[in-house]
Amino acid sequence: MPQVFLFAVLCHPMLARAVLGAVPQGTPARLAGHLLCGGGWAGPGLEPSPGGEVTGSAIEPDPEALARLEFFTAALGGGLEEVEFATGHGVVRGLTPVWNATGPGIWDPERWQAQWAEAAVCMAAEIVGYRDEMPACQVQAALQMMLVRWTSLARARAEETPMQVRQGFTDADVDASAPRRPYRRFFAMEEHDLRFRTFGGGMSPQVERAGFVSGDASTVLPYDPVRDRVLVIEQFRYGPLLRGDRRPWSLEAIAGRVDPGETPEDCAMREALEETGIDLQRLVSVGNYYPSPGAVSEYLFSYVGLADLPDGAASIGGVQSEAEDIRGILLGFDELMHMLKTGEAQNGPLILSALWLAANREMLRGGA
Repeated sequence: MPQVFLFAVLCHPMLARAVLGAVPQGTPARLAGHLLCGGGWAGPGLEPSPGGEVTGSAIEPDPEALARLEFFTAALGGGLEEVEFATGHGVVRGLTPVWNATGPGIWDPERWQAQWAEAAVCMAAEIVGYRDEMPACQVQAALQMMLVRWTSLARARAEETPMQVRQGFTDADVDASAPRRPYRRFFAMEEHDLRFRTFGGGMSPQVERAGFVSGDASTVLPYDPVRDRVLVIEQFRYGPLLRGDRRPWSLEAIAGRVDPGETPEDCAMREALEETGIDLQRLVSVGNYYPSPGAVSEYLFSYVGLADLPDGAASIGGVQSEAEDIRGILLGFDELMHMLKTGEAQNGPLILSALWLAANREMLRGGA
């Protein structure tokens, strides 16, 4: 088997184990004529550079490990290329993984460890796990939403929520099988056989549960405290159509997925610009919550965004590449409350944000 030169994130023990199936026993090696460039979740790529040098590790993978590495690299849009690298035993001609870097900038190992490591290890394990199920090109098409899901998981792991009322159970009180994923495209479905600790003591019977796996998202309701008006949006939604709703256009607060590498606040600001052209002045948190925890992993960060909303601020917007067709609507506060009373507002985050605004409106207007 050929020797392989590993560098950057593939020298991270946990990620290397996820890709190769085991932590490789390598020896120090150097690849001349190259530099590291970029550095998103998958780390940097190799860029030819006379006089440059990249340090790494030389390994001799078995056929299974090499096949796993080849599939992982192909899913990133790259492949294994022949190179010459130096080891303690001289110059070796072997292979190295090559792909386009997933982010701009200079490779910073410490920043990658803090920002991406946990999600990247999960990503690598999921990618390689599809090797016998689908071609690498199909996995590549799903990478962005996979990363949204895994960065959401990392965010959830880092959160500390209050435990004053709840019993105090944790995920350690759930005994779950490995997930089954019968559907994996833009979103994913997962199934588990599991048991969970009961309030009366002991464990529940084994049950089968299926859930819709999504990423975190932000919602924001722009509010002008001087003019006492909000901006809501209207757009076509697939969910109401599935339910059989004869009017599947939904009135909503601005919303969007939290992209990998950004904060929920960044997301709210970005989505307001993309969907309505509104540049928010300040965000005020409404709350963070699971809209449907029985079977959906989605977690929402909702805000009211203080903004200048003069006449003419509402327009048609949205990102064309995502087939968004979004109509902005300016409403006075009383009109917003009337819409809740009549039932025309049927969107959970909009209703929640409107009720929060009703409770805090005088405070916001006083500050203005």
